[in-house]
Amino acid sequence: METGLAILKLSLCLSLVALSCAQAPARWKWNPAMGMRPGTCDHYECPTFKLAEAGYGYDLRVYDSAVWMSTAPISAPSMTQATKTGFQRLFSYIQGDNKNKTKMNMTAPVMTQATPGKSVYTVSFYLPKKNQQNPPLADDLHVQPWKPTYVAVRQFGGYASDDAAKKEAAALMDSLKGTEWIVAIEKSKGKSPEYLVADYNPPFQTTARVNEILVPFNM
Repeated sequence: METGLAILKLSLCLSLVALSCAQAPARWKWNPAMGMRPGTCDHYECPTFKLAEAGYGYDLRVYDSAVWMSTAPISAPSMTQATKTGFQRLFSYIQGDNKNKTKMNMTAPVMTQATPGKSVYTVSFYLPKKNQQNPPLADDLHVQPWKPTYVAVRQFGGYASDDAAKKEAAALMDSLKGTEWIVAIEKSKGKSPEYLVADYNPPFQTTARVNEILVPFNM
């Protein structure tokens, strides 16, 4: 009798554990404070950086020198529409729609620059390292080099909608109050700086999505 009761209790415990695991939310592969990367960067080249500080609600990174290919400013009613338009042009570019007819590998993230109060956006692709020294040119795109750059970063999940990006950009600036970093940002970029929205995932991926708000600045 006691043996049967023990088996019943064990069975019930295992059932509860299994149910708990089934209901647990998917976890991101990246915890910025631990220096890890989005899962996408296991499959695609991503820009590299050094973590200068893992703060409360923000990361402070120093990005290495890099070359990006960017669209001309895109006037659009929303950031998401501008990102879609810019992505289509840049994807054609890496598929060989450039002056050298060079095909390039896909990279991550897709980066959209937004300016508070304006409906004009610039969309950029990080170029693969093997193409950075001599990037193929295209009439309606321009090369955007980065020197080693200080960047304040905030990560968030879900889809990077206009409302979500504005909310997270404001939260990033709030989290930096009282730090040396906010002084440098406001000195070099003002109190409402332009920010970048980085999307690391394809649109069809619905879970474990990783996005970032980035504010580059000078020290």
